[in-house]
Amino acid sequence: MYPEKIELLINGQWRQGSEGKSQPLLNPATEEVLTDVPHASADDLEEALAASAAGFKVWRDTTPINRQAIMEKAARLMEERMDSIATTLTLEMGKPLAESKVEMGFVVEVTRWYAEEGKRAYGRLVPARIPGVRQMVTKEPVGPACAFVAWNFPGTNVIRKVAGALGAGCSMLIKPSEETPGTAVAIARCFQDAGLPDGVLNMVFGVPDEVSRHVLGSWIPRKMSFTGSIPVGKHLQKLAADTMKRCTMELGGHSPVIVFDDADIENALNVTSGFKFRNAGQVCISPTRFFVQDKVYKSFVEGFTERAKALKVGNGMEDGVQMGPLIDARRLPVMDDFVNDAKNHGANVTTGGERIGNQGYFYAPTVLSDVPDAAKIMTEEPFGPVAPITHFNSFDEVVERANSLPFGLASYVFTSDGEKAANIEWALETGLVGVNHPMVATPETPFGGVNESGYGSEGGIEGLDAFLRTKFVTETGV
Repeated sequence: MYPEKIELLINGQWRQGSEGKSQPLLNPATEEVLTDVPHASADDLEEALAASAAGFKVWRDTTPINRQAIMEKAARLMEERMDSIATTLTLEMGKPLAESKVEMGFVVEVTRWYAEEGKRAYGRLVPARIPGVRQMVTKEPVGPACAFVAWNFPGTNVIRKVAGALGAGCSMLIKPSEETPGTAVAIARCFQDAGLPDGVLNMVFGVPDEVSRHVLGSWIPRKMSFTGSIPVGKHLQKLAADTMKRCTMELGGHSPVIVFDDADIENALNVTSGFKFRNAGQVCISPTRFFVQDKVYKSFVEGFTERAKALKVGNGMEDGVQMGPLIDARRLPVMDDFVNDAKNHGANVTTGGERIGNQGYFYAPTVLSDVPDAAKIMTEEPFGPVAPITHFNSFDEVVERANSLPFGLASYVFTSDGEKAANIEWALETGLVGVNHPMVATPETPFGGVNESGYGSEGGIEGLDAFLRTKFVTETGV
């Protein structure tokens, strides 16, 4: 049974949309309808915007230590409700329950990180040129913020926006994905039950473009943060430009994995295979272009194929399942298209390459070998459980191929040569680089891409600073 009641949160009140519009929420593993997701009307959005403006005035004047206390209480409530929220996440998104629990653990950590870091929004004193003058640089909340997030990490995507804003002293109006609303609602209930003042956090659902146009057309939000695809990010940035909103854009990528012949191949195989098929490959930092040096290429393909074949695919609520379904039926033909295009370009399917069963949106863990750079999957992000592997000869060659796309989110390198690692860390045009391990996302470190993968950071002091603005004060005779 689906644990969460889906409602809008406007000015501290949980409610349905005023016009009664809604859409069904499906379980991607079974295709059953879990519940209905209410849509906010234009009037509802106006109320949410007004509440956000009023909530900001209250939250801005709440001391950082008191903000921290409320956020810490919310984090404790999330821990207490971990099993229920993780179940909600798995039912609506499909990932294995164990993965959902790990994600919710990350949500708790992010909440605590920003709660504590909000107490350290330091400014500075600048020595003056004139005697008797004091010059101060201060940090203050940027204002009411808004956010729009994707479905693939229903907890992580939401909390990075919400906790970052609250830690900095901003209010937040957020539209989570209508495909995964329950996790966001459950997180918001924790904040409300922790004593968050009315209007500080508002949550709405609806037709995405209608909601974003209405919210971004308002002068009330002074900051917009988005996690999602590159085309949608560009669209939202254009809308935000009309009112000069500051933006943080966490967009898609196409992460290269570079395996040199001096690497620990067993480690590279274990790390990359597990990370590739996590969340059925529906991860913006998922390894998606495998470049393996000639000498170890054959053994790497064989080892990766064996690991993909051994994965247990199924309903995320079942014990032992290691990979769940894709989010929606629309993604199945996309995977087939990538595979067929690669085959037409001369690639080999070493395992997978087809849908599993006829109920639920399951696609087999797929490995493609000898994939040429001209294949579509080498230039477009697959966002699914398909791993294309190709080979390379030299350092300069693989750097050029890795940097050949306009994306620049994450990259991964495997080598035992420290000098080589340092050189390629410098050469790769990505915002995140993992050497011999994939842990490029933690609460205390910046997360974000470059080029068409977006700009700005979430996490770390950079993530807090995204919700702060700088004020310079100079005074004398006081």
